[in-house]
Amino acid sequence: MKKEKQFSCDCDVIHEDVVKRVRAAMPKAGDFYDLANLYKMFSDNTRVKILWALSCNSMCVCDLAVLLGMTKSAISHHLKNLRLSNLVKYAKQGKIVYYSLSDSHVKDIFKKGFEHIKE
Repeated sequence: MKKEKQFSCDCDVIHEDVVKRVRAAMPKAGDFYDLANLYKMFSDNTRVKILWALSCNSMCVCDLAVLLGMTKSAISHHLKNLRLSNLVKYAKQGKIVYYSLSDSHVKDIFKKGFEHIKE
C-alpha cells in the first residue's frame, strides 16, 4: 500500500505579521456559526426550489405546493425554517399569506450560487 505524503509545516510561524493581521480581522466565532447555518438552508433541494420560485415572484403556500408537487404542510415547514433564517418574509392580504425573499441580499446569494455552478 502506497503512503500518502503528509504536507505539514515544521516551524511555529513563518509570517507572524500575516497571522496577526488575519487574526485581527477575523469575525467573532458566533458570526462563523451564523454563516454556517445560513448555508445549511441552501443544502436542501426543496428549500432551494422554494427560494428560486420566490426569487421570481411572491407566492402563497398553496401555489408553492402545486408548483413543487408537495403538500402544503411540507411547504409550510420549509418556509418556517427559511423565515427563521431570515431568508424569506411574509405579508398577509386578507386570509392569504404571501411569501417573498427577505431582501436583495438573498437574491444576490442565490444568483451568485447559480453563476458559480454554471462556470
